[in-house]
Amino acid sequence: MSLPFLSAEHVEAFILVFLRVGAIIITIPVISDTSVPLQIKAALSILISLIIFPLVLPNIPQPANYQVLILMYRMAGEVMIGVIIGFSAKFVFAGIQMAGEMIGFQMGLSMANVIDPLTNQQVSTIAELQYLVAMLVFLTVDAHHIFFSAIIQSYSILNPLTFHFSGQLMQSIFEFSQEMFVIAIKLGAPIMAVMLFTNVGLGIIARTVPQMNIFIVGFPLQIAIGLIFLGLTAPLLVKMTQSLFTGLELKIVSLLRLM
Repeated sequence: MSLPFLSAEHVEAFILVFLRVGAIIITIPVISDTSVPLQIKAALSILISLIIFPLVLPNIPQPANYQVLILMYRMAGEVMIGVIIGFSAKFVFAGIQMAGEMIGFQMGLSMANVIDPLTNQQVSTIAELQYLVAMLVFLTVDAHHIFFSAIIQSYSILNPLTFHFSGQLMQSIFEFSQEMFVIAIKLGAPIMAVMLFTNVGLGIIARTVPQMNIFIVGFPLQIAIGLIFLGLTAPLLVKMTQSLFTGLELKIVSLLRLM
């Protein structure tokens, strides 16, 4: 059995493919979490690179035609393509966690933080709960398949070593980061409004019945009302996150065209 001939040009071209694919894999939500072993991420990146390498090989220019500094800049551009695509979904998860932080603060659970095993940071219990729900929705709607298809689409729209960082691309990234705050407000507004009315009611009771210890009554009441309405708005959370994840494909394609 004869082994296929691999030239130095093939190895260089495979490295270019691996840079883009690996950058996408290590930034995709769920797969990029620290709970996933690094060996699995590396093996998945190599496997996908081997699968798509014969398809994109005719579109890969010869790296030897570039100077060293220009080639390093172009290779960094391949990594930036994967990072930008992967972080387009990170903004959605960040907005959901921010909504949980706001809700937890209004409920009086801002001090009840837990260690997130995925990021090794202290987060609110409500934020962690909403993040886990969003992760389940992400897998349920097969949103991770969007990123696998984005790897193929990226080579049909953007050839290797042709990344260009423009002002429109920067503006689009800022708009995606702006949506993070919009998502947080939309998800947290119903419960925050309920907690606002609850605090107003407790303030009126404290003024009309000064004998009542409002602090002893108010804290458990706020937590109970917050948990009740958190359960009532759970379908809203699922429906909104589902629509956000299904709309990621159009955002990724628009980002690739701006690159």
